[in-house]
Amino acid sequence: MSKQTDSPHYLVLNSGSSTLKYAVFDAISLAVVERGLFELNEDNYAETLEEVLHHGGYVRAVGHRVVHGGTAYTQPLLIDDSSLASLNKQCDLAPLHQPHNLHAVRVLRELHPELPQVACFDTAFHATQPRVSTDYALPDSLRHQGLRRYGFHGLSYDYISHQLAASDPSAGGRCIVLHLGSGASGCAMYKGKSVSSTMGFTALDGLMMATRCGTLDPGLVLHCITHLGMSASEVTSALYKSSGLLGVSGYSGDMRILEQHDDEPAVTHALTLYCRYIVRAIGSLTAELQGLDTLIFTAGVGENAPDIRRRVCEQLCWLGVELDNTANQDNRPIISTSSSTVTVRVIPTNEEWMIAHYMQQALNS
Repeated sequence: MSKQTDSPHYLVLNSGSSTLKYAVFDAISLAVVERGLFELNEDNYAETLEEVLHHGGYVRAVGHRVVHGGTAYTQPLLIDDSSLASLNKQCDLAPLHQPHNLHAVRVLRELHPELPQVACFDTAFHATQPRVSTDYALPDSLRHQGLRRYGFHGLSYDYISHQLAASDPSAGGRCIVLHLGSGASGCAMYKGKSVSSTMGFTALDGLMMATRCGTLDPGLVLHCITHLGMSASEVTSALYKSSGLLGVSGYSGDMRILEQHDDEPAVTHALTLYCRYIVRAIGSLTAELQGLDTLIFTAGVGENAPDIRRRVCEQLCWLGVELDNTANQDNRPIISTSSSTVTVRVIPTNEEWMIAHYMQQALNS
């Protein structure tokens, strides 16, 4: 790391199974200094983290996107031995993400034990949901073991809530935000607070995603195990890694690739089903909100796939949604017509900035 005569920076990490995304922010202004991505493997992990730290200049602290905080952690957390051990117990609830998030924490603690590390949680934003939104119809004995709805992509929704309040304070009524990326979910918000979400106990639930199935009958899982002879690990792999857009199209889970081949029947069906999941979720979330004022698209697909937005909005005429096709194709901030009952917006998300914002609060408090 550079000498402390340099301007202090926050380093934000999003560590996955094969890539390490990073962003560097000025610790005072929160202006972004640099963004990047490194390919990872077990042999170069520590070296990669050192290189990222070098890119960060004088790094005052490191912030991590941690997918699951459970019910215990609903605020940003300065990580210590006790909290790290507690977070490790949540790995089974987010097996694709949590182990990799925490691996970066552990390696950095070994390399630079003096460096403060802050965890920011994707589940935290949903802590405002009422119990009627978080409970499953299960025995209390299971609920007390943590079997409940948590919701994810909270850092993204939190950022969108901040942006919406800043750009149009009057728009903070009944709002649905669609975070459509490789992972995808929807969140119903009222006055900027989470009311309900499509993801539940794990990040497998809800919308159809790149390689994840989204909502399905739990009896289907039982059938795979008891009648098809699949092991639990085989079912897990199928539902997390081989389903969704990839599984249905048989082609790819990448929306950019699929849109180039949407004349192929399997791809056409995959895109149609993808949008059907979204429309079905909007109907459910609108019912929970008892109406809808604002619909927001965000994340990689939501921000950059006008055809998906068109397909979804065309199926929302019953809500009074009217799409401005030119604005939609141009990815303008508002893509609905002036006469549309629901204002439809496209707002780029910035989870890294949200983490830096919370780091500033946690370290300066």
